[in-house]
Amino acid sequence: MSDPAGSTGGDLDVGALFSRLAALPADSPERDRIRDTLVRAHLELARNLARKFRNRDEAMEDLVQIATVGLIHAVDRFDPEQGTDFLAFAVPTISGELRHHFRDNSWSVRVPRRLKELNANISAAREELTVQLSRAPKPSEIAARLGVPIEDVYEGLRAGQGRYGASLDHLLENAAHTRFGAPDAELGQAELREALRPMLESLPERERKIVALRFGSGMSQSDIARRVGVSQMQVSRLLAATLKKLRSGLDESELADGT
Repeated sequence: MSDPAGSTGGDLDVGALFSRLAALPADSPERDRIRDTLVRAHLELARNLARKFRNRDEAMEDLVQIATVGLIHAVDRFDPEQGTDFLAFAVPTISGELRHHFRDNSWSVRVPRRLKELNANISAAREELTVQLSRAPKPSEIAARLGVPIEDVYEGLRAGQGRYGASLDHLLENAAHTRFGAPDAELGQAELREALRPMLESLPERERKIVALRFGSGMSQSDIARRVGVSQMQVSRLLAATLKKLRSGLDESELADGT
């Protein structure tokens, strides 16, 4: 059996071994020997697939171990009577084991499985589009590639922020003389935010949503227009009118406080 990655064991007749393994009774001591031979014959395949995931802040030794578990699953589940080549079955099985590891175990914050899978799809689409476009793709282009609403792309990107975290103990160990914390530059805005809160809550639902998307999520007016279901010009007018209303409300509040 040929393998461009050099992942099989020389002239080993893999097909014959699998046929022999399938024919043996479940309690045969020879099963373990053949199974071990098949796993060892394909360890280089597991290493090669693990290398494709090496730039994800995970030790290479751990990745090889996870890929080897996937290889063992592939050997145990492969059915030679299906007529498929073992490598065609093993590669997606091992790759799936690696992806499941990153999806389920490498997140610092608990995130729903749907968002983990969405974030992984976004990352893959971004890599493909970056190669095709010779630049970083826009969220709208990623959404088009995946066939999902642009809101899902934003949600998946936000979820990705929960993948990695930094330990405070680790920071202290590596910066023993560094002072952590600093004056809050936004502290002076606290009173202003509290004054704005009831004014925002009193806005009509559409205007409140537009303000939240613009200043809370940082979305562009064109993206907000698609989200809300109006034209970009309407978003611009509604934003201007709403901000004017909020400024007027703040001015009146200040005058009331001064009397």
